[in-house]
Amino acid sequence: MRDQYYEQLDAIVDDLVDLTGTVRRAVANATKALLEADGQIAEAVIAGDKDIDETTEVIEERALLLLATQQPVATDLRQLIATLRMLADLQRMGDLSVHVAKIARRRMPDSAVPEHLHPTILSMAAVADSMIDSASRIVANRDVAKAAQLESEDDEMDLLRKDLFRSLLGDSWDHGVEPAVDVALLGRYYERIGDHAVSMARRVVYLVTGQLT
Repeated sequence: MRDQYYEQLDAIVDDLVDLTGTVRRAVANATKALLEADGQIAEAVIAGDKDIDETTEVIEERALLLLATQQPVATDLRQLIATLRMLADLQRMGDLSVHVAKIARRRMPDSAVPEHLHPTILSMAAVADSMIDSASRIVANRDVAKAAQLESEDDEMDLLRKDLFRSLLGDSWDHGVEPAVDVALLGRYYERIGDHAVSMARRVVYLVTGQLT
């Protein structure tokens, strides 16, 4: 009976890792839609958020069922609690990818991002992608050391957002108010994606050590 319980516990973690990959692809595709003004990809990201939400609900229900029926303690209890909180992080990252895709869709057939800012957005998207990938590996391997390293990637994201704002506030900005608002929001969305990846890593630290960071 306990063997089945641990198999279910491991399966929940495996599905959480798989969902992280789905969210990672959503963020990457939203960025592609944004910079290439690709309406088909933008619509696919927006529609795909339903699948992320449904998968999140399924995993959450399984975790809650184990909590209710098995009454886990110690590390097992922490794992289920951490899983529920990480699911919330992943769902929010999926929502943020939709926000990016909706900005892309709203400005079509033009790109919502001025050409000279494409490299900065690409860099922010690359950091976000790396952070989500790291979060996935941290969850799969319970890698506390890697979790600490993720904080430095978050610092890089913060610097990129500051660079973005310097461009918006500089005297050379001549693209008007609406593009400025779009770019400011995009900077916030990518930053928040990074924040949620860091949050997932901190959940793993709690899972392994029992200490909140």
